[in-house]
Amino acid sequence: MTFNLLSKNIQKKIWDMKWDRFTPIQDSTIPVIINSSRDVIVSSGTASGKTEAAFLPILSLVEKAAASELKVLYISPLKALINNQFERIEKLCEHTHIPIHKWHGDVSQSVKKKFLKEPAGILQITPESIESLFINRTEQIRVLFKGLDFVVIDEIHSFLNNDRGVHLRSLLSRIETIAQNRPRIIGLSATIDNFEFVKNWVNYTSPEEVEIVDEKVSEKQLLYYLMHFPEKEDGEAGNKLEVSLFEDIRELTRNQKAIIFCNDRGSVEEVTVFLNRLAAREKVGETYYAHHSSIDKKEREYVEKTMMESKMPKTVVATSTLELGLDIGDVDIVIQLNSTFTVSSLKQRLGRSGRKRDARQMLQMYTTKRDSLFQSLAVMELALDKWIEPATGYAQPYDILFHQIISICTETNGITMSQLLERLERNHIFYQLNTTDVQLLINHMLEQDYLEMVKGPNELIVGLAGERILRSRDFYAVFITPEEYTVLEGVRKIGTLDKSTFLGSEGDNIILAGKLWTIKQIDTEKNKIYVLKAVNGKPPRYSSSGLKLHKKIGEKIMEILCDDHQFHYINQEAFDSLNDERKFYHDNQIKPGDRVIREEDGSFLLESFTGTVIAQTLGWLLRAIGFGAKIEDGLNRMRIEGPLSTDVLNFIKKEEWEEARLFPLITESELYNSKFSPYLPDELFWRIHAAHEIDIEGTIKYLNEFEFKFIDCKARK
Repeated sequence: MTFNLLSKNIQKKIWDMKWDRFTPIQDSTIPVIINSSRDVIVSSGTASGKTEAAFLPILSLVEKAAASELKVLYISPLKALINNQFERIEKLCEHTHIPIHKWHGDVSQSVKKKFLKEPAGILQITPESIESLFINRTEQIRVLFKGLDFVVIDEIHSFLNNDRGVHLRSLLSRIETIAQNRPRIIGLSATIDNFEFVKNWVNYTSPEEVEIVDEKVSEKQLLYYLMHFPEKEDGEAGNKLEVSLFEDIRELTRNQKAIIFCNDRGSVEEVTVFLNRLAAREKVGETYYAHHSSIDKKEREYVEKTMMESKMPKTVVATSTLELGLDIGDVDIVIQLNSTFTVSSLKQRLGRSGRKRDARQMLQMYTTKRDSLFQSLAVMELALDKWIEPATGYAQPYDILFHQIISICTETNGITMSQLLERLERNHIFYQLNTTDVQLLINHMLEQDYLEMVKGPNELIVGLAGERILRSRDFYAVFITPEEYTVLEGVRKIGTLDKSTFLGSEGDNIILAGKLWTIKQIDTEKNKIYVLKAVNGKPPRYSSSGLKLHKKIGEKIMEILCDDHQFHYINQEAFDSLNDERKFYHDNQIKPGDRVIREEDGSFLLESFTGTVIAQTLGWLLRAIGFGAKIEDGLNRMRIEGPLSTDVLNFIKKEEWEEARLFPLITESELYNSKFSPYLPDELFWRIHAAHEIDIEGTIKYLNEFEFKFIDCKARK
């Protein structure tokens, strides 16, 4: 029996919580952690009890030693998630006397110093704060991590495919060299696939020692619906259709606790203000709250606390900041405005509702553009089919290697070339890189003064140029952080605005934190904007993250357009828009295995309906043989200039291609861009660009897989 495997103190806590049974994921996970020494990946739906599934057995195993030694490292992608989970885990520790500590940028230095004097129990931390420890606490980390037994990675899927995940895996490898015994890694996720990749990411030397506990069975009933409110062609704000959209959202959220997800921060601001205007007309005193990363932390925490504690219906309008496991209480319904870019994101978001036992999950989707309607249907259908984007990793991570070499040289205060190369060869994320290329990078760093060789001991230390990078305020993070203005009302901080996209001037009105402001003063030297309350305003623009579309979504859209299947969960406007678009495909007898090339006004429009990387690679291949080609929209339609024909596509299929042939044809805006990629030697920069942005093999396969039909749209008008 699972219960009997746990320690007496943990059993007592379970009795205190009046649990009558474990959830399925807890019943499956607890014996694996207790009875084996393996790493474990816990994959189960939101609100299924994954945190307790991991911590109940971990606390039972470390209970005796954890009072005097740090035994568990809990790693989270978000500071807010750490704060959110702190009390939850602390309650589990109630009868064990295991201390729990937070460590991130908002924790005071006095609290951190106190912990370092007596490190014990559980430490909750972000990857960036681990990096800070290696840089600033080099003497203490050897004592700190010596007795570590477990590393719990919450929302592990959020680390698998990006630069931040490479950074984390490198840091964990460095911790493993310090610990007396390699700590077991326990990963938690509600949206994960490609378990073979995940096993290698966790433990490349012994992937067979990684246990997967996958509880896909969900007792939750999902209710879902999609309503299409087509925009007018002129896109005029506040037209009748837009008003009716917001009125529908208002009616839906009047008596329910809801999260409205938008895909950008500007939309969050606009939606929040419009809904508050509708609520104000009714004079009910109800407030809609905005939540995104550019709103001040105190404001966000106030919103989270209000949502958590309120017994009345409350609604928050958010970006992906509320997509992960942040607990804001029991949400009745999730609303998605226009399509998510990934199936994973949709599944994370719909999982925010129905968190109570026996409660239903409810998802209401709204679309305002045709493309968003088609993409929403495709993403929803793939989610219903239980498909999710597979984890693939972050290819050729020379940019993160650059960062970690500076960090390692700082940690060691000098390291020989052979020692550094040996460390990198044993690193769980860099071991796959060619030693010659690693040597090339180190030599480049020496030439550019990012590193310096100390004569005598022949040790590498950080050079002057490297010191400037190391001592910059955001060295600890490997992801790009834009330059920002701080927005203030007097001394009160409201949020931030991206400097690169901010086009306002003094006297202009803006929306921020769901409220209206007039810009009183812009202090460019101190990067501050002072504002006063206003009665109207425009949402600020924010830089885009440039997410890539998976080819499976494009293929599903094409399948939907060529089919005559009628969806039971869409309104009449969606039905009419879908059938109107389908008419073209049906009239021209287009099949899912076809791809349309529309001839119009002397150019061609390729409806690629494939992944972003394949579409842009095809564009560069066309440029290489003299055509103009550029992706026009989020569904990867491509405008092609030149005498395009089937012969041209056949030529591309038969040609022997090398990636370097495409490099001169790539515009600056199309280049791969990461925080540390500008510091790489040209050879490695193009290596990383090709790995992330070019797929010649996949593109040739795409050209061979589909039949391309030329349709003269000009002649049909």
